[in-house]
Amino acid sequence: MTQGRGPAPTRQNLLGLEHRLERVAKGTALLRRKREALVAELFRLARPAANARISIAERAATAYPLLLGALAEPGYTGLRALAWPGRELLVEIQAAQVWGIPVSELLRRPPIRRTLAARATPPPSISPVAAATTTAFEELTELLLDAANREALLRRLAEALSRTSRQVNTLEQRLGPELEAQRAGIRRTLDEREREEHLRLQRLLRQKAES
Repeated sequence: MTQGRGPAPTRQNLLGLEHRLERVAKGTALLRRKREALVAELFRLARPAANARISIAERAATAYPLLLGALAEPGYTGLRALAWPGRELLVEIQAAQVWGIPVSELLRRPPIRRTLAARATPPPSISPVAAATTTAFEELTELLLDAANREALLRRLAEALSRTSRQVNTLEQRLGPELEAQRAGIRRTLDEREREEHLRLQRLLRQKAES
Protein backbone atom coordinates (compact mmCIF):
# COMPACT_ATOMS: atom_id res chain seq x y z
CA MET A 1 0.00 0.00 0.00
CA THR A 2 1.45 3.31 -1.06
CA GLN A 3 1.44 6.32 1.22
CA GLY A 4 -1.77 8.37 0.89
CA ARG A 5 -3.36 5.91 -1.61
CA GLY A 6 -5.32 2.69 -1.33
CA PRO A 7 -4.16 -0.69 -2.59
CA ALA A 8 -4.11 -1.42 -6.30
CA PRO A 9 -7.48 -2.68 -7.61
CA THR A 10 -6.56 -6.35 -8.07
CA ARG A 11 -8.25 -9.62 -7.09
CA GLN A 12 -5.34 -10.43 -4.80
CA ASN A 13 -5.68 -7.15 -2.91
CA LEU A 14 -9.44 -7.66 -2.68
CA LEU A 15 -8.90 -11.07 -1.06
CA GLY A 16 -6.31 -9.52 1.26
CA LEU A 17 -8.81 -6.88 2.37
CA GLU A 18 -11.45 -9.55 2.96
CA HIS A 19 -9.04 -11.41 5.25
CA ARG A 20 -8.09 -8.22 7.10
CA LEU A 21 -11.75 -7.35 7.64
CA GLU A 22 -12.36 -10.82 9.05
CA ARG A 23 -9.46 -10.37 11.48
CA VAL A 24 -10.76 -6.91 12.45
CA ALA A 25 -14.22 -8.35 13.11
CA LYS A 26 -12.79 -11.16 15.25
CA GLY A 27 -10.51 -8.77 17.12
CA THR A 28 -13.38 -6.37 17.77
CA ALA A 29 -15.55 -9.20 19.12
CA LEU A 30 -12.77 -10.36 21.44
CA LEU A 31 -12.14 -6.83 22.70
CA ARG A 32 -15.84 -6.29 23.30
CA ARG A 33 -16.00 -9.46 25.41
CA LYS A 34 -12.92 -8.32 27.32
CA ARG A 35 -14.50 -4.91 27.88
CA GLU A 36 -17.70 -6.52 29.18
CA ALA A 37 -15.68 -8.72 31.56
CA LEU A 38 -13.74 -5.70 32.83
CA VAL A 39 -16.95 -3.74 33.40
CA ALA A 40 -18.46 -6.68 35.30
CA GLU A 41 -15.35 -6.98 37.47
CA LEU A 42 -15.35 -3.26 38.16
CA PHE A 43 -18.99 -3.36 39.25
CA ARG A 44 -18.23 -6.37 41.47
CA LEU A 45 -15.48 -4.44 43.25
CA ALA A 46 -17.20 -1.05 43.27
CA ARG A 47 -19.51 -1.61 46.26
CA PRO A 48 -16.86 -3.07 48.63
CA ALA A 49 -14.46 -0.31 47.57
CA ALA A 50 -17.08 2.36 48.25
CA ASN A 51 -17.82 0.87 51.68
CA ALA A 52 -14.08 0.75 52.48
CA ARG A 53 -13.67 4.39 51.48
CA ILE A 54 -16.59 5.36 53.74
CA SER A 55 -14.96 3.52 56.66
CA ILE A 56 -11.63 5.22 55.96
CA ALA A 57 -13.25 8.65 55.77
CA GLU A 58 -15.14 8.06 59.02
CA ARG A 59 -12.02 6.86 60.84
CA ALA A 60 -9.99 9.80 59.49
CA ALA A 61 -12.72 12.21 60.60
CA THR A 62 -12.27 10.84 64.12
CA ALA A 63 -8.48 10.49 64.13
CA TYR A 64 -7.46 13.97 63.01
CA PRO A 65 -9.50 15.92 65.59
CA LEU A 66 -8.03 13.60 68.23
CA LEU A 67 -4.57 14.43 66.91
CA LEU A 68 -5.28 18.16 67.31
CA GLY A 69 -6.38 17.54 70.88
CA ALA A 70 -3.26 15.48 71.59
CA LEU A 71 -1.03 18.21 70.14
CA ALA A 72 -2.70 20.77 72.37
CA GLU A 73 -1.59 18.96 75.55
CA PRO A 74 2.14 18.06 75.36
CA GLY A 75 2.74 19.92 72.10
CA TYR A 76 4.43 18.63 68.98
CA THR A 77 7.77 17.94 70.69
CA GLY A 78 6.19 16.07 73.59
CA LEU A 79 3.93 14.03 71.32
CA ARG A 80 6.85 13.17 69.06
CA ALA A 81 8.83 11.99 72.10
CA LEU A 82 5.94 9.69 73.04
CA ALA A 83 5.98 8.23 69.52
CA TRP A 84 9.68 7.33 69.72
CA PRO A 85 11.01 4.85 68.73
CA GLY A 86 9.29 4.31 65.42
CA ARG A 87 8.67 0.85 64.01
CA GLU A 88 8.90 -0.74 60.60
CA LEU A 89 5.82 -2.32 59.09
CA LEU A 90 6.92 -5.13 56.80
CA VAL A 91 4.30 -6.43 54.38
CA GLU A 92 4.50 -9.32 51.91
CA ILE A 93 3.66 -8.47 48.32
CA GLN A 94 3.56 -10.72 45.27
CA ALA A 95 2.92 -10.14 41.59
CA ALA A 96 -0.38 -11.43 40.25
CA GLN A 97 -2.58 -11.16 37.17
CA VAL A 98 -6.28 -10.41 36.86
CA TRP A 99 -7.76 -10.70 33.36
CA GLY A 100 -4.22 -10.61 32.03
CA ILE A 101 -3.49 -7.36 33.88
CA PRO A 102 -0.38 -7.40 36.07
CA VAL A 103 -1.10 -6.26 39.64
CA SER A 104 0.69 -6.31 42.97
CA GLU A 105 -1.13 -8.19 45.71
CA LEU A 106 -0.56 -7.57 49.42
CA LEU A 107 -0.53 -11.04 50.97
CA ARG A 108 0.23 -10.45 54.63
CA ARG A 109 0.71 -7.56 56.98
CA PRO A 110 1.60 -7.43 60.66
CA PRO A 111 -0.99 -6.43 63.28
CA ILE A 112 -1.09 -2.65 63.51
CA ARG A 113 -3.07 -2.00 66.69
CA ARG A 114 -1.12 -2.48 69.91
CA THR A 115 -1.72 -2.26 73.63
CA LEU A 116 0.08 0.24 75.84
CA ALA A 117 2.40 -2.53 76.94
CA ALA A 118 3.21 -3.43 73.34
CA ARG A 119 3.94 0.24 72.64
CA ALA A 120 6.35 0.26 75.60
CA THR A 121 4.63 3.39 76.90
CA PRO A 122 4.03 3.63 80.67
CA PRO A 123 0.39 4.62 81.34
CA PRO A 124 1.25 7.69 83.48
CA SER A 125 3.37 9.16 80.68
CA ILE A 126 0.61 9.31 78.08
CA SER A 127 -2.68 11.17 78.28
CA PRO A 128 -6.02 9.52 77.40
CA VAL A 129 -6.29 11.77 74.32
CA ALA A 130 -2.85 10.74 73.08
CA ALA A 131 -3.67 7.07 73.66
CA ALA A 132 -6.97 7.45 71.79
CA THR A 133 -5.17 9.24 68.96
CA THR A 134 -2.65 6.42 68.65
CA THR A 135 -5.40 3.81 68.53
CA ALA A 136 -7.39 5.80 65.95
CA PHE A 137 -4.43 6.16 63.60
CA GLU A 138 -3.49 2.50 64.01
CA GLU A 139 -7.05 1.58 63.02
CA LEU A 140 -6.86 4.01 60.08
CA THR A 141 -3.60 2.43 58.94
CA GLU A 142 -5.19 -1.03 59.07
CA LEU A 143 -8.13 0.17 56.97
CA LEU A 144 -5.78 1.71 54.41
CA LEU A 145 -3.67 -1.44 54.11
CA ASP A 146 -6.75 -3.66 53.87
CA ALA A 147 -8.13 -1.47 51.07
CA ALA A 148 -4.81 -1.27 49.20
CA ASN A 149 -5.34 -4.43 47.12
CA ARG A 150 -8.81 -3.45 46.02
CA GLU A 151 -7.87 0.14 45.24
CA ALA A 152 -4.83 -0.89 43.18
CA LEU A 153 -6.89 -3.48 41.28
CA LEU A 154 -9.66 -0.95 40.60
CA ARG A 155 -7.13 1.50 39.21
CA ARG A 156 -5.53 -1.10 36.93
CA LEU A 157 -8.91 -2.38 35.77
CA ALA A 158 -10.06 1.17 34.98
CA GLU A 159 -6.86 1.77 32.97
CA ALA A 160 -7.35 -1.51 31.10
CA LEU A 161 -11.01 -0.68 30.42
CA SER A 162 -10.07 2.73 29.03
CA ARG A 163 -7.36 1.19 26.85
CA THR A 164 -9.69 -1.57 25.58
CA SER A 165 -12.43 0.96 24.78
CA ARG A 166 -9.97 3.02 22.75
CA GLN A 167 -8.92 -0.10 20.83
CA VAL A 168 -12.54 -1.02 20.09
CA ASN A 169 -13.28 2.51 18.91
CA THR A 170 -10.20 2.49 16.67
CA LEU A 171 -11.25 -0.77 15.03
CA GLU A 172 -14.93 0.17 14.71
CA GLN A 173 -14.67 3.83 13.77
CA ARG A 174 -11.40 4.11 11.87
CA LEU A 175 -9.76 0.89 10.68
CA GLY A 176 -12.95 -1.03 9.87
CA PRO A 177 -14.59 1.76 7.82
CA GLU A 178 -11.28 2.48 6.06
CA LEU A 179 -10.91 -1.16 4.98
CA GLU A 180 -14.60 -1.29 3.96
CA ALA A 181 -14.13 1.79 1.78
CA GLN A 182 -11.02 0.30 0.14
CA ARG A 183 -12.83 -2.97 -0.52
CA ALA A 184 -15.82 -1.16 -2.03
CA GLY A 185 -13.50 0.92 -4.25
CA ILE A 186 -11.67 -2.16 -5.55
CA ARG A 187 -14.96 -3.96 -6.21
CA ARG A 188 -16.30 -0.99 -8.19
CA THR A 189 -13.12 -0.83 -10.26
CA LEU A 190 -13.13 -4.58 -10.93
CA ASP A 191 -16.85 -4.51 -11.83
CA GLU A 192 -16.23 -1.64 -14.27
CA ARG A 193 -13.33 -3.53 -15.82
CA GLU A 194 -15.49 -6.64 -16.15
CA ARG A 195 -18.29 -4.69 -17.83
CA GLU A 196 -15.82 -3.03 -20.21
CA GLU A 197 -14.30 -6.39 -21.02
CA HIS A 198 -17.75 -7.85 -21.60
CA LEU A 199 -18.71 -4.97 -23.94
CA ARG A 200 -15.40 -5.31 -25.80
CA LEU A 201 -16.00 -9.02 -26.28
CA GLN A 202 -19.52 -8.35 -27.55
CA ARG A 203 -18.18 -5.86 -30.10
CA LEU A 204 -15.57 -8.34 -31.29
CA LEU A 205 -18.20 -11.05 -31.69
CA ARG A 206 -20.51 -8.67 -33.57
CA GLN A 207 -17.69 -7.57 -35.87
CA LYS A 208 -16.79 -11.17 -36.54
CA ALA A 209 -20.38 -12.05 -37.30
CA GLU A 210 -20.70 -9.11 -39.75
CA SER A 211 -17.47 -9.94 -41.61
